[in-house]
Amino acid sequence: MPYPLGNVIGGGKHSRGLGPDIQEFLVLPYGAQDIYSALRANIEVHRAVFKELVKVDPTFTGGRNDEGAWSAKVSTNAALDILSRAVKEVSSKMGFEIGIGVDMAASTLWNGEKYVYTNEGVSRTPKEQLEFVKGGLIEKYGLIYVEDPFHEEDFQSFAELTDSVGDKCLIVGDDLFTTNPSRLSRGIKEGAANAIIIKPDQIGTLSRAWEAVRLAVSNGYVPVVSHRSGDTEYETLAHIAVGFGAPIIKSGVLGGERMAKLNELIRIQDYMGKAARMNQSLTQRLKH
Repeated sequence: MPYPLGNVIGGGKHSRGLGPDIQEFLVLPYGAQDIYSALRANIEVHRAVFKELVKVDPTFTGGRNDEGAWSAKVSTNAALDILSRAVKEVSSKMGFEIGIGVDMAASTLWNGEKYVYTNEGVSRTPKEQLEFVKGGLIEKYGLIYVEDPFHEEDFQSFAELTDSVGDKCLIVGDDLFTTNPSRLSRGIKEGAANAIIIKPDQIGTLSRAWEAVRLAVSNGYVPVVSHRSGDTEYETLAHIAVGFGAPIIKSGVLGGERMAKLNELIRIQDYMGKAARMNQSLTQRLKH
């Protein structure tokens, strides 16, 4: 069974530029023993974050973006501070580890020369972006997951970041790879990233998506089977994640089109009974 990766605080274009510049602030309950406790943990973090947001901004009305994540006018650091407190609270209550991650969607920040953080009034060169992601995000907040920290053609910066953080954090390529085995092959040669987003409808067929998964796994990359923005209520993605043996499924926390996939994971676990178990390869990797 895959661990559910959930979007809790939204920013970037998914929140019409009204929230943090970073697109998604995510939680991953990689210490959970079953899918029930994993899904509950994500929901509890989602609730706890709302309470923290109201403390920071008493005028916050509870608005959510297209993926069900809270959409509030807070900075990147404020969002991560809030998420860190919420995760610590829920992790302590549930008795297992919950990790924090971000999807930076850096191609949307890139203007051809620099990464422009409009709401923060900051521009960063590729070198400054690398330093910010490594020191200002991964090291400062103990992130275990960073998706698309650089624009989609910057394989070199992906490689430098991956080399500097090792296995303690998943450096994930989405726009970088587009579920395309050819682009993944280039990434493998250059050492860019150590995980890949798998979107079957992005590459067009299940067989091509499976080709990307096999290539990834055989080269030590973690496959993350993912939903799409503006998704539908099809539950097939849950079966694809389990069938592909993916350690992670990125499928949101709330919202009918997100819950359809999460509810299907519960049905799959119930059907499998005692044979069902969480993908321990991820837990072992992150703890190491």
